[in-house]
Amino acid sequence: MKKNIIILMNMLLALAAASCGAQKPVISEGITDGLGREIALEAPAARIVSLSPPVTEMLFAIGAGEQVVGRDTFSDYPQEALALPDVGGGFAEYDLETIVSLRPDLVIAGEIHTPEMVQSLEDLDMTVFYLSNPADLEGTFAAIQTLGTLSDREEEANALVKSLRDRSEAVRNALQGIQEHPTVYYELDATDPAKPYTPGPDTFYTALIEAAGGENIGAKLSGAWAQTNLELLLSEDPQFILLGDAMWGVTPESLAERPGWSELSAVREGRVLPFDDNLIARIGPRQVDGLEALARVLHPEAFE
Repeated sequence: MKKNIIILMNMLLALAAASCGAQKPVISEGITDGLGREIALEAPAARIVSLSPPVTEMLFAIGAGEQVVGRDTFSDYPQEALALPDVGGGFAEYDLETIVSLRPDLVIAGEIHTPEMVQSLEDLDMTVFYLSNPADLEGTFAAIQTLGTLSDREEEANALVKSLRDRSEAVRNALQGIQEHPTVYYELDATDPAKPYTPGPDTFYTALIEAAGGENIGAKLSGAWAQTNLELLLSEDPQFILLGDAMWGVTPESLAERPGWSELSAVREGRVLPFDDNLIARIGPRQVDGLEALARVLHPEAFE
């Protein structure tokens, strides 16, 4: 009897050790975040608060949605994210009391947050990882893999990245040998229709438009988010006008009603098109959707 008890105790100890082994540090030496800080976790992040819509989207895409316990106000994709507690943000203050009450073992911030904001969370004894915005698709793929490491979803993250790479490669293959690279004016914000905003050089917009076989006329301007005007547009006379601000009610018809805009070739020839800005602006898997959509707009003949 005594021998059986000892055997049973040894089995229980072995099970306990195995259970502890499952909670081994996900990052033993730490991983450097966008602020140059080394962040180490004692175990996979099981309770995550996301303060960035792209972060929320990427976490759900790699199967870590069930580990997200809170999200910022603008995290509205996928639909399931809307059921999570809203901790504020955007144009309002974050509700630090709510964030603390969610007992996160990891808070993930984005480039819209200041180092001071990160520090205020760390002052409340929370672990914060700052994820910088990537500049191209490879950077997005790296961000997905980083989130996979932080959430112990590396296998799912790697599978997603492989799928996205295959799709982007398929676009490149379809566009091989194209002779023409049509010019594009991409509109971000026409609150002042005389000086609307467009993406400039060194932006994801320019990178994706070029990868889709086009040329962004905004790349000739200064600054990432540049204001243009009718004089410049008439000079460049872009072959396509894409309305990233369509979600705010801008239509091809309303654009054509702006003084002087009807003289643009794209307006006269019906090449003013609404475009879902979330497919470019939000870092994550849907940017490959954006690449595919742009390529089909600019080069439909390559995808017949």
